[in-house]
Amino acid sequence: MTKSEIVKEISAKTGIDSKAVLAVVEGFMNEVKTSLGENENVYLRGFGSFIVKKRAQKTARNISKNTTMIIPAHNIPVFKPSEEFLAMIKMGKQ
Repeated sequence: MTKSEIVKEISAKTGIDSKAVLAVVEGFMNEVKTSLGENENVYLRGFGSFIVKKRAQKTARNISKNTTMIIPAHNIPVFKPSEEFLAMIKMGKQ
């Protein structure tokens, strides 16, 4: 499902203009990105958490050139679904 499909679904189900829904969806996405960029986790009860995980520095190998390189420590965004969300998916309910 794409962002435009999500906007259409929400607009159809709520009767709210699609431009307003799009503004809210994009605002939500921007707030999540901004928070994660500032190393703040985002918790949505009943849905899940957007968290920042720290990856340690590690050594990697380039097999084709037979060389090693160091990958510096970095942060990555991760989504962790809530137990309620996981149970719904396992049951196949929407």
